[in-house]
Amino acid sequence: MPRAPSGLFPSGPPTRPTYREPHPITGGGVATGGGAATGWLLLFGLLGTDVASYAWWTVAAGLSAWVTALVLVRYGDRGVATGVAIVTAGGLSIAAAVVAVRWATSGDWPLW
Repeated sequence: MPRAPSGLFPSGPPTRPTYREPHPITGGGVATGGGAATGWLLLFGLLGTDVASYAWWTVAAGLSAWVTALVLVRYGDRGVATGVAIVTAGGLSIAAAVVAVRWATSGDWPLW
């Protein structure tokens, strides 16, 4: 009676196909996306002349960056999209903190 092979030394192709991701997430891609998002948010943030305009410009830049990240997730490099999303979330958090500090120190809501 023949013994069943242990599988340690496969004798043929795998029984299931192996799929490879066309654009694997790499550290370089995440860093590239983060750098691009940092520059994007910085350029838009510098357009603001006061806290309210800075916050609104940052929100506009953040929304457009997230739309870009969604497109990159679907059709492009997911690593770059990850970097864009992470840095954009951080940038929007900074803008929210600036608004909160201004609101706490002045007692007046700065966005209207």
